[in-house]
Amino acid sequence: MRIYRTERGDVVERHGVFHELRGLPRDIETWRAHALRALEGGPERVADPRALPLAPPLATRPGKILALGKNFREHAAEFNEAVPEQPLFFCKLPETVIGSGQTVRVRPWYTQRVDHEVELAVVIGRGGADIPLEHALEHVAGYTVANDLTARTLQGQDRELKHPWLRAKNMDGFCPLGPCFVPRADADWAALELSCRVEHADGGSEARQRASTRDLVVDVPHAIEWLSRHLTLHAGDLILMGTPAGVGPLVDGDTVVCAIDAIGELRTRIARPAAAVAP
Repeated sequence: MRIYRTERGDVVERHGVFHELRGLPRDIETWRAHALRALEGGPERVADPRALPLAPPLATRPGKILALGKNFREHAAEFNEAVPEQPLFFCKLPETVIGSGQTVRVRPWYTQRVDHEVELAVVIGRGGADIPLEHALEHVAGYTVANDLTARTLQGQDRELKHPWLRAKNMDGFCPLGPCFVPRADADWAALELSCRVEHADGGSEARQRASTRDLVVDVPHAIEWLSRHLTLHAGDLILMGTPAGVGPLVDGDTVVCAIDAIGELRTRIARPAAAVAP
């Protein structure tokens, strides 16, 4: 089951059949039951919404976006860095969230690298603190795809200064999410394939990233356990599980396609300044 949100209304899909989802609750814990009722006997079928620009597939704006850094060994290695001894988390601001099919317009003054980062986004459905490892997945509502867009040059500067990555990770639109929300029961977080390709304005296409969630250093239950030991998680919070190797720069007119099987393709167009993007 997949739940899509569009400007024209909400849609639920199963086995290629789409149904209108009326009166979608703004409480993420009730999404699954409401969507199942629509599939079983709800309103009439509707057209596939994926050709439309989509809204972020969440009941409400997330309260917190907590992102794991260096959570794939090969990604850490491509920057000549080691995997941290303890989980490395940073924050993305809720204001950076956009939906699939939207355009990210990079600030004109910034002409250096912006990179794509495909990631599994875990949507918290039930909050808590000090959550035991064996109960961690009970707090997950479901999953979506994230693109952790990064101003790589700024991130490098902040690393040298030992500053947090606030500015590098939080330009407008730097957290695309989508195309849909998939409930926990309909996707196995431990066996998902992630990929990213870049479609260029000249018609060319370039495969950039490919990996499996089997390769995560810190898995979903351990991430929830660790985070909830230090702060309280709330329904609607997001945990971004890190990106695999293969990140790379984006130029004007590129469309980034971040995909996770069982969820779908998140598409984001990049608009850059007219000046050439520095390497």
